[in-house]
Amino acid sequence: MSVLVFVDNSEGSIKKTGFEAVYYGSKTAKLLGSDCIVCTYGEIDNSILAALGNYGASKVILAKNIKTNDNQVLARFVSEVADKNNADTIIFPMGPTGRSVAPRVAIRQNAGMVSGVIAFPDVANGFSVKRNVFSGKAQGNYKINSAKRVLGIMGNAFPIEAGNGLASVEEWNGDAGISKVKVLEVKKAGGSVPLPEAERVVSGGRGMKGPENWGMIEELATLLNAQTACSRPVADMDWRPHHEHVGQTGIAIRPDLYIAIGISGAIQHLAGVNGSKVIVVVNTDPEAPFFKAADYGIVGDAFEVLPKLIEAAKVFNASK
Repeated sequence: MSVLVFVDNSEGSIKKTGFEAVYYGSKTAKLLGSDCIVCTYGEIDNSILAALGNYGASKVILAKNIKTNDNQVLARFVSEVADKNNADTIIFPMGPTGRSVAPRVAIRQNAGMVSGVIAFPDVANGFSVKRNVFSGKAQGNYKINSAKRVLGIMGNAFPIEAGNGLASVEEWNGDAGISKVKVLEVKKAGGSVPLPEAERVVSGGRGMKGPENWGMIEELATLLNAQTACSRPVADMDWRPHHEHVGQTGIAIRPDLYIAIGISGAIQHLAGVNGSKVIVVVNTDPEAPFFKAADYGIVGDAFEVLPKLIEAAKVFNASK
């Protein structure tokens, strides 16, 4: 048996969530006494793939002949690789591709599936994993009784440790079928780091009073090497682009630091950010729900507090 990890091709490179999935897969393989194998597709330099050995991969299977991210094509590819390598555990990072491909692979493999996994598996009595439930208010343990299982791993949920090692790289030349999807245009979201991968996020809500005041949010984010985000009302009013909307109905994130400025903290917003390691809240209302989830809270006007935070960040950066 083996553990198979799928990683997405991001313009010839691998995202942070891919490294996290490989590390998770290698730890799972160790628990099961098996090997960790990685599969991906498209044009990626062999040196990048071989370096996945640093995260525990023993072998990487590359399908250069797949030039599309058509979910059905990728599902056929992953399923065939799983069959040929006798994989009983298949792991996906929960990015847009993983969310679409994982359930298709689970059906093909007749496998039990759990998405949003936030902890390494417990194999002491069968195979069980943990995930958040009830919008992050609780955690549930899920035991998978099927012979095969598919896991979707939450981004930024596991600290990764890079070691020293090289994985062998093997080219796959099978037939995954013809893509039925034609890509007409690709519009990329702004920001140097995708929000699900960001380690620090500075987010604003209606308390910022208008898009013309967002310069302070952006300045603080730049000083902290963070990404900017917003609440749903802000995106709905077109103050900020929709790809910055975080929350239950937007993007779920788990950064090391989440700073919420002028956001009350409705349950829908909290559900998408309560996995953050440290939450800092700035709000004029001392009864704002967000303060109950905050590690640090400042009751005050954003237009008075933000300049002070910016100045403090400048002083801190100058002292390094």
